[in-house]
Amino acid sequence: MKNCLFVLGALALLLPIATRADATADHFAALTAAARAANEQAVPAVPGKFSADWTSLGQYQCPAWFRDAKFGIWAHWGPQCQPEQGDWYARNLYSPTNRSGKPEHDYTWQIAHYGHPSQAGFKEVIHEWRAQNWDPEKLVRLYRRAGAQYFMAMGNHHDNFDNWDSTYQPWNAVNLGPRQDLLAGWSKAARDNGLHFGVSIHAARSWSWYEVAQKSDPAGPLAGVPYDGKLTAADGPGKWWNGLDPQDLYAQNHPVGAKPSEAYGRKFYNRIMDMVTKYQPDLIYFDDSGLPLGNWGLRFTANFYNLNLQWHHGDEQAVVNAKNLSPTQRQCLVMDIERGKSADILPQPWQTDTCTGQWHYNRGIYEHHNYKKAAQIIPLLIDVVSKNGNLMLNIPVRADGTIDDDEIAVLNDLAAWTAVNGPAVYATRPWKIYGEGPSTVNLGPKGNFGGLKDVDNQPYTGQDLRFTVTPDGQTLYAFLLGWPADGQVVIPSLADGSPLEPREIAEVKLLGAPQAPAYVRDHTGLHVTLPATQPCATAWALAVKFR
Repeated sequence: MKNCLFVLGALALLLPIATRADATADHFAALTAAARAANEQAVPAVPGKFSADWTSLGQYQCPAWFRDAKFGIWAHWGPQCQPEQGDWYARNLYSPTNRSGKPEHDYTWQIAHYGHPSQAGFKEVIHEWRAQNWDPEKLVRLYRRAGAQYFMAMGNHHDNFDNWDSTYQPWNAVNLGPRQDLLAGWSKAARDNGLHFGVSIHAARSWSWYEVAQKSDPAGPLAGVPYDGKLTAADGPGKWWNGLDPQDLYAQNHPVGAKPSEAYGRKFYNRIMDMVTKYQPDLIYFDDSGLPLGNWGLRFTANFYNLNLQWHHGDEQAVVNAKNLSPTQRQCLVMDIERGKSADILPQPWQTDTCTGQWHYNRGIYEHHNYKKAAQIIPLLIDVVSKNGNLMLNIPVRADGTIDDDEIAVLNDLAAWTAVNGPAVYATRPWKIYGEGPSTVNLGPKGNFGGLKDVDNQPYTGQDLRFTVTPDGQTLYAFLLGWPADGQVVIPSLADGSPLEPREIAEVKLLGAPQAPAYVRDHTGLHVTLPATQPCATAWALAVKFR
């Protein structure tokens, strides 16, 4: 009798668990079915000024807000930050060896912390992600104080997971992981703090990026056992993800090397149309060369520009970034140079995006105090602005939604610098030349995305100058990238009678200094005597006002 009662009691405990699992599976299945039905058709085109071709998009004019902003901060944050092991974790976990033939760290980490990728792939990383300490208002307030004029959140990465309440992708942050609408939180915090809001989109490449998940170990006890990249909804019973289809995440129901299908392109387009309709961003960043997925990217961009005109009563406020643009495409979009910069002033506004460390949070960088410092970031910002560009700086976010002490220190240093030198950066324009000095001759190493590397290897000298000017041309700012040992600055471009600037000088100031410095202008240049005390720690701005 006692044994019978024990068995009945045990069954009573198990039944609610089974019921909950069934309810979850039914819920997931309903979400999957709804997304599949929605993706049968493409979101209709938005009528308006722009249509889906390069000739029509050539009407585009970059808005003044972007040209004035100069500096933005990016939170490159998603489920790949959960392990805190750095970039491309969702891909690398399926590679036993790296490009050098050595054991791949992320593959080893995955097995140690989640299991073998034949069973525990990236979907299990998503399942563990909680973002439990995320406070977007607190973070964006820090970014604003550091001088950012716009903020960008990551909508999705190559991991194909949508960080919003996505109608067309059931693998999203509301259904799984944090179970929060991350873009809703970020967009509210940005706008509450007076920042323009952007979203980065990377998922066009998931089709090929995840192809490693179709493979298997080439050796060892599980050699030949396929990774989880080909699992489907039929494999779900008994699993936590029962009711979902892993192919909605991995998109690997195709031979390796095949071109993206029409259905894949349509779903990608529907997802980003859903996102812009819900959150109305000012800026979209595509991690692509040109627009993604051919005509789907063209259709989206025309729609986004037309929607943006509606939101702003005919005032063009939209920005779309993409990389490696042709001269024609640069008339239609704002070119981005990843981790790099232009060698000279570009005729159209452009942007570089770079990072204090790796794009996704890497715990080892923090433990070894190996971030870029403000003293490296500030000269990059100045150089980019002097060439008609903007800097978007990624501050990697930890799994729990916080940033670390070293990152906060960088932000505080940027805040101190922009508080003094902001007038020489924001709402300025490039001058007739971008700079002078050795660094304009020895330009440094080439980058990978159509420009120079983002950080110079050679230290700047007291002769290295960069210029910006107010839109009315009345005040020229000359940044000193190095502090001369003798306290004497010479600006040859401002020599008496120079064709670059024949006007008389009315006054010269050093931003942040209590008194104006002494200066003399002769046929060799403008000579300025600097004070004994530096008004800030890095890169000093002389304001030269003309009569």
